[in-house]
Formats: sequence, C-alpha cells, structure tokens
Amino acid sequence: MIKNKKILITGGAGFIGSHLVEALVSAGNEVVVLDNLLRGNKIISEVFKKIKFIKADVNDFDQVLGASVGCDMIFHFAAILGVDIVADNPMETMETEVIGTQNVVRAALHNNVSKIIYASTSGVYGHNALEQSVTEEILVDPRTSYAMAKRYNEIYLASLQEEKGIDCICLRFFNVYGPRQDSRMVIPRFIEQAKAGLGITVYGSGKQTRDFTFIKDTIDATLKLANSVSGFEIFNIANELESDIFTLAEKIRLLTGSSSEITLINAPAKRYDYEVGRRVGSSDKLMRFINYKPKTSLDDGLQEILHYSK
Repeated sequence: MIKNKKILITGGAGFIGSHLVEALVSAGNEVVVLDNLLRGNKIISEVFKKIKFIKADVNDFDQVLGASVGCDMIFHFAAILGVDIVADNPMETMETEVIGTQNVVRAALHNNVSKIIYASTSGVYGHNALEQSVTEEILVDPRTSYAMAKRYNEIYLASLQEEKGIDCICLRFFNVYGPRQDSRMVIPRFIEQAKAGLGITVYGSGKQTRDFTFIKDTIDATLKLANSVSGFEIFNIANELESDIFTLAEKIRLLTGSSSEITLINAPAKRYDYEVGRRVGSSDKLMRFINYKPKTSLDDGLQEILHYSK
C-alpha cells in the first residue's frame, strides 16, 4: 500500500478520482487535488477537509506545476467524460487529454516527480477482438476523439519513460461503476430512471455487452500497480465478466422494485463509434504482475450502490 507520500491527483473530484483520494488519504498520504469542478465535487466532506484542493484546469501549466511541487507521484485522471458530452465536444476532449498530459509531464520533469499513473480507457480497443477477451497485446483500434487522444497519450508516456526514465503506468479502465457516479453513465442512468418510474431506455438491441468493473476493485488494482510496478506498462482493469445491457436493465428494475418498462431505442448517429457490440477484458497481465483481479459481481456491486444511495 502507498503510505507517507505526497501525491497529486488531477481530476480528483470526479467519480474515480474521488474514490482514489479517499483511499490514499485513509492510508496516511498527503494528497493534493487539482480539478476545475466542471462536473461538481464528489469527494466526501470528511475527506475533503484533509486534502489540499486547487480549483484549476489541467490545461493551465502554471497551476499543474505549482500543484506538483514536492510530489512523489501524479495520478493523472482529469478528462472529459460521457459519450454525449465527448461526441458534442471533440476538440475540447482532445485538448484536455493532450495538453493536460503534456502539462503533467512538463511539471513532473521540472519537479522531479518519479511516477505518473494515467487513466486510459478500454475504448482504445474500438471494434477489435469482438470474439475474445481483449488483452493489452492486441492491435488497438481507437475510433473516437476520446479514444484516439488516450492512445496518443499512452505512446507519449512510453516515450517519456524511455527518454527521461519516469515510471509511467497506463490503466485501461473497463466500464467502472459504483457509488457517486452520475447519470452520464449507463448504470446510474438506469437506476435513476427505474426509481423515478420512467421508461428504462436501452440503445440498440440491448444485446451489446460490457465488462462492468466495480469502483473498489478498480481502486485496489490501481494502488497495487502504482505501488509495485516500474518502467512503462499498460494494464487492463477488467472484471472479465460479460454482461449484456438489456439484462443489466432487468437487474436494476428488479433490484429497485420498479414498474418501469424497458424500451429499446435507436442510438443517435453521433454515438455510432461508441456503440461496440461486445467488449470484455482480460486480467491475465494484472494477475501476472500483482496477483490480483477485480472480483465483485455485478449483482453485488449494484446492491452496494443502492445501499449507499438510501
């Protein structure tokens, strides 16, 4: 476990970032969060009192430079998220990814930060490997501005490690879900619709599958990797459990006791490149390096969300 370190987290007020902040603070680390609060602040109040918070954009180099002074590592999680938001703002998405990452790298070099942990995405796999679990070794196929920028940054960080020696770990997250996630994502959107008695709207046939990975497992894997892996590496953070979206909607309707109907609707054209028919990740590399893989079932994860929101 990471202990007694000074750590900068960009995007630390977001869903994944806020859970990471909580875990690092509870382990006794000095945590600095840089976030523009465009999507609000998901850090719980008790934890927020224990961190240094800087309201700023990751595209502002001077702010990133100042925030990273004296830090041992940087978790770079700042991003534009949500399919519809990303699809409507491709330039802003790429600028936040590319310029933000360059700022993190420049600040790390200036302040002698020894490790960067970067939040990438399973979206870099695009429409590839539909008949198998995707591994980190397969040829990637990014189709969207978001995925292309993430893949660019993976290559950029690999070059940084080779040239400057800073350890860089890239994490390809697979459909992370859990408490405090907002309705830009499918699970909280379905729960919100079910609780309100509205129709649960599923894009397409509902047969498309995803690999839903619970937030606690995601954070556990992230911290184990940050603590023990050096050099440059890319890791899937995946549950290896494939779930189709229609079944997900049915589970949520049952768990919430909702009378909502599940309605199939056509996806907007702008979502085409995001609507992959099948995606499930392999955790083999994760097991090889840290002897760990996400293990929370979708049923248990959904129950924990509903219990948290009571």
